[in-house]
This record gives sequence, structure tokens and C-alpha cells, in this order.
Amino acid sequence: MAFAVDIDPGAAERTATGEPLERPQAKPESAVLAIENMNCGGCMRKIERVLEDAPGIASVRANLSAKRVTVAFDPQNTGTETIIQTLAEAGFRAANLAHNNLDDSNRADRDLLRRLAVAGFAAANIMLLSVSVWAGLASDMDAEIQSLFHWLSALIAIPTVAYSGQPFFRSAATALNAWRLNMDVPISLALLLATGMSLVQTMRGTEHVYFDASVSLVFFLLIGRYLDQSLRSRAKGAAQNLIGMKSGWATVVADDGTTERLPARALLPGMRVLVAAGERIFVDGVIQSGRTDIDEQLITGESVPRSAGHGDQVFAGTVCLTAPIEVKATAADNDTLLAEITRLMETAEQNKGRYVRLADKAAAFYAPVVHTLGLVTFLAWMWVGAGWEAALITAISVLIITCPCALALAVPAVQVAATSRLFNRGVIMTAADGLERLSEIDTIVFDKTGTLTKGTPELMNGDEISEETLSAAAALATKSRHPYAQAVLRAAEASGLRIVPADEVIETPGAGLTRRISGGGEERLGSADWCGVDRDPSVADDARAAASLWYRPAGGGAATAFRFVDALRADAADTVEALRSTGFGVVLLSGDQEAAVKSAAATAGIEDWFARQRPDEKIGQLKRLEAEGRCVLMVGDGLNDAPALAAAHASISPASAVEVSQIASDGIIQGLRLAPLTETIAVARRTRRMSLQNFAIAATYNAICIPLAMAGFVTPLIAAIAMSASSIVVTANALRLTTAKLKL
Repeated sequence: MAFAVDIDPGAAERTATGEPLERPQAKPESAVLAIENMNCGGCMRKIERVLEDAPGIASVRANLSAKRVTVAFDPQNTGTETIIQTLAEAGFRAANLAHNNLDDSNRADRDLLRRLAVAGFAAANIMLLSVSVWAGLASDMDAEIQSLFHWLSALIAIPTVAYSGQPFFRSAATALNAWRLNMDVPISLALLLATGMSLVQTMRGTEHVYFDASVSLVFFLLIGRYLDQSLRSRAKGAAQNLIGMKSGWATVVADDGTTERLPARALLPGMRVLVAAGERIFVDGVIQSGRTDIDEQLITGESVPRSAGHGDQVFAGTVCLTAPIEVKATAADNDTLLAEITRLMETAEQNKGRYVRLADKAAAFYAPVVHTLGLVTFLAWMWVGAGWEAALITAISVLIITCPCALALAVPAVQVAATSRLFNRGVIMTAADGLERLSEIDTIVFDKTGTLTKGTPELMNGDEISEETLSAAAALATKSRHPYAQAVLRAAEASGLRIVPADEVIETPGAGLTRRISGGGEERLGSADWCGVDRDPSVADDARAAASLWYRPAGGGAATAFRFVDALRADAADTVEALRSTGFGVVLLSGDQEAAVKSAAATAGIEDWFARQRPDEKIGQLKRLEAEGRCVLMVGDGLNDAPALAAAHASISPASAVEVSQIASDGIIQGLRLAPLTETIAVARRTRRMSLQNFAIAATYNAICIPLAMAGFVTPLIAAIAMSASSIVVTANALRLTTAKLKL
């Protein structure tokens, strides 16, 4: 028996007196989302505006450089899934990130930044106190005031050195515990000795106090350390964004037909997963029901979706575009193809991480020499009877003047000048040692789609199609997101045609578009089978094979073929010719079909090409080239290229590349031209030459200044000035690169 009860929806929320019952305020929650396609300031503002207008959102903060958005929300009114859906409706692909992981990745950056700020503040204040002492006024100053200034400097310097110098102290302690020396050992020793000696001299009331040199040294060294740490944290953040692509919620279908939402990491092989149109697939599996177009660009690098139906295999990381499907999982979580690509890239990155920089090679013998010279100086002055104070001051001067700042700046100073020059020419370098490795390459390996080509299909036979037919096809194409439909629409707009979107258009996934005409019949835009071309004896086989899309007007008129091409970049052939003419080997590796790769290679002038290459096969080709003694530069843009980009000796990505490929590469080319690639190689080769010049300058500085310091002609303050002067000379030499005329 059923009862119909008229219920006041607000009754449960009122007290007995009729007053509204105050609901307890839920504690706001926050979520950090990775936004895959947030590429500009306009995107950032749109995301913030869309989420601010959504119900339950307390605050929104978007980060363009990290491609993330942090959202605080009321869990009673909304949730992470709803926020992701809201962004999807606005055209942004989002994935959830673990907040703790984000905090971990930024903790080291914040720690170094705090220490840098403390050192800078302390150095400025100590310098104010020291300037009156070291500017020639000491003889006119009362001893009590001079002593007060020294004690004030000590009160500032000692805790500053103890706090801000910890990164160097910890590094030095780690090296010493492992019975080895690094650059941080002489730095730490000089800091401790200079600070300790200055404290002793302050207690004794003497004039030679060097707190300003100690704190200033910490400040400038921390600047370089912070910049290096920021680069490492950025790379780690991109890896978290890739992991976010595997994170999310999936709809699982039970045996009784009921559905349940589960986290992607809880999915298991054998489960049936329902994937809606526009959703990302979180498992490798086989389609059980439904037919759709699959966007596999993240996996294959190809921009044209693949039509898939019952029995076809799909992979995690791909997107279901046009219709819902049910997938039976064959692999999930860490066993998917996406996870395998991640592991391949991590392995390749570790191999690249073993590359030893030229500065580290020099430091391998430099650090022991510094300590030996300091000890020899101290013992020699003690032996001649100068006393321990004079001996220690001279030894400290030797340690400071031999501080490897000029040596450490030899490569970075040139890199800064080189990256600034490249930035002005549309190239952004992302790896600290990328230019050094680029200078050694002799073979360039290109990906095809999105690298040599533009990555978007273009109508090739538009001049053969009447304006009436093109306009009618474009009217249907406005209702589809398929790349071919969008190419037809772009061609019609470029021809200046007035396009009126068609009504009541039905899209059949994997087939095409149709619209029934009120007077009878229907018009279609889609595959040859969909438009009945395969049964039309008037259409030649070669014409049917050459066309990718057909339009059939209402009333049974003749079908019109639409042929598309993924055109090469405008200067692709010229760039390849420039590289080949200067002695570089050029190879084309692509995951596309053989016919398309062969055509692109012939047009670009590339003789060595390989088609249908999976990510692991691309790495195999790179290893083959390496075994032949070649140093390879990989140029690619897709997620499937990321392992190869990381495995190659050097790598470059276009700006249109997915973020994980950009992070795996050493540099990013902006714009639609490939010509900046030749400029990058030329700059890299000059960078290496100027880096060696800077090493020579640093060596000459040490050859002149170290004997003077050991002979006692240099005080710790003069040593600090000389050390800074050597850095200035090295930097000035590096700046010449910004205006130099270069040829490949």
C-alpha cells in the first residue's frame, strides 16, 4: 500500500516554534586541480570567473605557470567532481592533484627563499655598519663606538650565518660523512672560520672584523641555489600533472546493472566501466558496447580521432569524444599504457641525470686543492713565526679568494646570456645543462605530427568544391567537434562564406552527420560508407581512397569528396635542408601510418624515416643511433614522444606540445616556424666555447690571486672583493653572446 503525503521541504529544517533551524556550517574544503589546457592569461581569468560564479565556491586562485587552480569550496553545496565538470563545460580539461604532494614539491623552494631573504636583509644592515669602518673613517672613530658597531654586526651575522648557511653546511657535512669533498666544503669552512675569527677579534677589540664578507657571501650563493631548486621543483610539478591524468572518478557497472562511482586508482581488471562523451578513459580495455571517436593524441601524438566500437581496444589517458561507451578493463592503474610511458620517461630522465657537467668535473679536483692551499698557508705562516692570528687570517683569505664562485658562474653566466638571446628569437630553454648537450649533437630526429607538420588537418581540394556545397557541408559541420568537420568549417570561413548552423543535426559516432530535410530526403556529411559512396559505381576506387570525408546532398545528388592534409610547417623543408647542408644527419620517427610518413618525409627532404613507431620503439631507434656513435637531438610534441625526448642526448619541443613533453625536453620553440631550431644549435655551440673561455678566466684569476693571498698581501675583505671581481669579469664576457653574429 502506498501513501501520498504532501511534505513541506522546509519542515525538517524548522524548530517547533516555526523558526528556521540554523544548519551547522561545514568546514570549507580545498582542492588543487591540474588544468591541462590553461595556456595564457585569458584562460586563467576565464577559469577564475567560471568557478567564482559556480555555487558553493568560496575562493579561486589560478596559477598560470604551474597550470593549476586551487579552489576552496563548501562540501555541502559542491564537490571536486562538480568543479571538474564545470571546468569541462567551459572547455578546460582538469584533473585532481594530491594536496600533500603539492606541498612537498614547494617546501624546499620556500625554505631556500626564507633563508635568502634573511641573508639579504642581514647583509644590507651589516654593510651599513661596516661602511663607516672600512670607508676611511675608522681612524676618526672612538674605539668604543667602533667596538659597538662590531658587536652589533656580530649579533646580526652569527644567527644569520647559522640559519641561512644551513644548505651549505648540510651539503658539506653529507660530503664529509661520505669521505669526499664538494664545493660546499670550502665555502662552509671559510664561512665558519671568517665568522668565528671575526667574533674572536670583536671580543679582543681589534679592527679586523669580516662579518659583512661572511653574510654577503651567503646571500649571493643562496641566489644561485634557489634558482636551481626552483627549476627542479617545476619539473616535479609537471610529473604530478601527468599523474593527475590518471586520477579521477569512474563509473563502474555492476553485474545487476547498477552503477557506482569509484576512484580511478580503485579500478581493477575485469570491471566494466561506463565512459560518457567527453570523459577521459582511466583503464586499458576493450569496448563492450557503444561506438565513439577516441582522441588518442596523448598516446599516439595524432590529432585525428580514431573511430572505435565493440571489440576495439582503448587505452588509459585517451578521451571518449562523441558518444558513451562501456569498456571492460584489461589493465588499470600502474599496469596501463599511460603508466608504462611514465616509467619509460622516468628511466630515461635518470639516465640523462648521470650527465656530468663541466663545472663538476673541474670541482672534482678543485676542492681538495683549495683545502690543501689553505692548510699549507696556515702552517707556513706559523712556521715563520707570524703567530696563529696572522696565519689564520691569511688562510681565511686564501679560502675566500679561492671560493669557486667564478668557476660556478662560468657555465650559468653564459647560459643566462644564451637563453635571453634565444628567448628573443622564440626559444625557451628549460634545462640547466640543455645548451651544453645541444652543442654536442650531430643528428636530429623529428616527430611528424605537430612537429614537422602543423598538427591540424586542412582542406586540400577546396578549389574543386563549389561554394554552395562547401557552405552546406559547413552548416552541418558546426554541430561536430571532429577535426575533419572543424577543418571544413575553417575552410568555409576562410572563403568568406556566410554559414548558418543547421538545425536538428544528428551525429552518429564513427560515421558522420545527417539532417532530414522537410521536403523529403536527407543530407549527410561523413565517411564513404555513411554517404553511400562505397556503393556508388560512378566513384573511382582511387578517388574513394584519397578522400577522408564526403558530402551527400538531399535528393540523391552526386557526393562530393573532401581531401585533407596535415601540411608541413612553412619552413620545414628549408630547415631540414639547412641542417643537412651543414653536416647533420636527419631522421623522421612517427607513430602515423606509413603512407602519411612517407609523403611528409619526401616533402621535407628526409631520406631516413620510420612509421608506426610506439614509444618504446622510438627509444630503441635512439639507442641504435647512439650505438653508431651519434649524439641525437629529438624534436617532438606528443605524450608518446616524452620518453624519447627524455632519453635523447638533447631534446626540443614546439609550444603546442603537451606539458609533459615540454618538461621532458631541454627547450621549447614558440610559433609556427622551425627556423629557430638552427639558431638554437648555433647558440649552443657558441655557448660551449664561451663557457670554456670563462673557465680560463677563472683559472687565470686563481693563478694570480692565490699566490698573493698566500703571501699575505690580501686581507679577507680584499679577498671577497677580488672574488666578486672575478665573477663580474666572467659575467661581462658572457654578455657578449647576446649581440654576437652567429652561423650554424
